[in-house]
Amino acid sequence: MTQFKTNLPDGVFAASVTPLKKDFSIDHEALFNHCNWLLDNGNNGICFMGTTGEANSFSLEERMKALDFLIEKGMAPHQLLVGTGCCSLLDTIALTKHAMSKKVGGVLMLPPFYYKGITDDGLTDYFKLVIEGVSDPNLKIYLYHFPKMTGVSFSVPFIKHLVSLYPDTVVGMKDSSGDWNNMESVCSEIPGFKLYAGTEKYFLDVIRAKGAGVISATTNLTGLLAAQVYTHRNENKADALQSKLTEARLAFEGPSFISSVKHILAKRQKNDAWLNIRPPNSNLTVQQAKDLESRLAGIDF
Repeated sequence: MTQFKTNLPDGVFAASVTPLKKDFSIDHEALFNHCNWLLDNGNNGICFMGTTGEANSFSLEERMKALDFLIEKGMAPHQLLVGTGCCSLLDTIALTKHAMSKKVGGVLMLPPFYYKGITDDGLTDYFKLVIEGVSDPNLKIYLYHFPKMTGVSFSVPFIKHLVSLYPDTVVGMKDSSGDWNNMESVCSEIPGFKLYAGTEKYFLDVIRAKGAGVISATTNLTGLLAAQVYTHRNENKADALQSKLTEARLAFEGPSFISSVKHILAKRQKNDAWLNIRPPNSNLTVQQAKDLESRLAGIDF
């Protein structure tokens, strides 16, 4: 069994939403406050600039400046998993080098997601070039497996091969495939690999399979409940808590998680600034908002 050396905590991570101003620029102060709020409300760490954070709607400069602000304001870098995967090899290297210069706990890396029909050999070559281009012995890569969005899958043989080449660098993965069989296969075939489920639905299952935890859009709001599951993961009450957590997650499924999470944050905090979403993403329709609120009320969330 490989002993993967990592810096990030196991447990609950929020894939943080990104507060924006009316002109759709990042509200740095609000972002810092939200990240601290997440850590105070059940989350062990923060996935920064992932899908829910609208990362691919921002320029490299915007992403770097936002991270700079968080660190300069005192955010603990070891609790940050920073999204750095881009279509461009050089952009991925630049973002990753920048994140590592801030001593973050790890980077979350999408595959290059525009071209389809990519082979495992092509993916391996890409990650080799990224790792060699960053050239940092402290680099810890968490693969971001999200085939629904990227159209590119990380097969288990590919992951095993990449890990065998870079066991001190490729240390984990966020699996947002929604495919439990895939998550279970990764956990069983790569023991010790830090697998995080991309949905709360499989949180307890992943923990029991010796995975690391969960990284989810909805733990922006379900963090406290997810924390209870993690705290009591080895007790009889864990299954009942997981059922409640799954129920809460399912209530959010349907429309965009970005717009759904921001809608509920705006409503709960009485702050319409949360409704600023950079196009092409947009807010929930009136009917979608009513349906979401009704589902949440129905489970007393």
